[in-house]
Amino acid sequence: MLSYRHSFHAGNPADVIKHLVLAQVLGYQTIKDKPLDYIDTHSGAGFFELAADDAQKTQEYLDGIAKLWQHHSEQAALNDYIALIKAFNTDEQLAFYPGSPKIAEHFLRRQDNGWFFELHPRDLALLNGNMQGKRSIRVRGENGFQGLLGLLPPASRRACVLIDPPYEIKDDYETVVNTLIKAYKRFATGTYMVWYPVVERARIDKMEADLIASGIRNIQLFELATQGDTDVHGMTASGMIVINPPWKLKQTMDAVLPELVALLSQASGFYRSEQLVDE
Repeated sequence: MLSYRHSFHAGNPADVIKHLVLAQVLGYQTIKDKPLDYIDTHSGAGFFELAADDAQKTQEYLDGIAKLWQHHSEQAALNDYIALIKAFNTDEQLAFYPGSPKIAEHFLRRQDNGWFFELHPRDLALLNGNMQGKRSIRVRGENGFQGLLGLLPPASRRACVLIDPPYEIKDDYETVVNTLIKAYKRFATGTYMVWYPVVERARIDKMEADLIASGIRNIQLFELATQGDTDVHGMTASGMIVINPPWKLKQTMDAVLPELVALLSQASGFYRSEQLVDE
């Protein structure tokens, strides 16, 4: 049984860039009245109390959302993200952090469907509890990679997908690429988001190269590095790869990422905002 639990990492800088991009994409996707299928392949518990033992053991949120809590930006996208997290808290106090399922739920409408996959038994139970109350939301204790492929093409003919594995198994990097290729062949017009950690830069370089060579079109990459690449064990950066992104997403991230580096990164930190493959 895999041991990864996101409760130790909730609200850290990796969550900031992941959920900022997710909110931008879902905000755009839900402008149209047409139904949307949202698929989250590795959902986790979905909602986190920052005073709980897991979050307090690492206190990673202090380097992420806590540094943004009282920040006001000239960029609407960053202000909107901060306001979204504040909507899950009361009295302007940072006590809770929503995972991707709760952020998605915030955007999903009555006509939309939400599909949430999780294998960890304890997190699955928590996810079921956190996502109750909407008939259009389905939680499944199944392999998310396989579950995604089983849902494509969606009945709505519109899909937004988040692939966010823990990468505990090194094969996950290859599995992500292979799953994306299969998903794209089944439904080429969907929007696919992949979160990745930079622990070994070579693994990310290979993943990028494999996607560029795959034949998939319109791929963008957004990365936030809190410190420069290093051979020392541990995550130094993380990012989101987006296939079929909203047309203004790169423009938005070009404006927001320098500010996030200034707020969240060490002196050696940096960002990337790249069009890996053209439309």
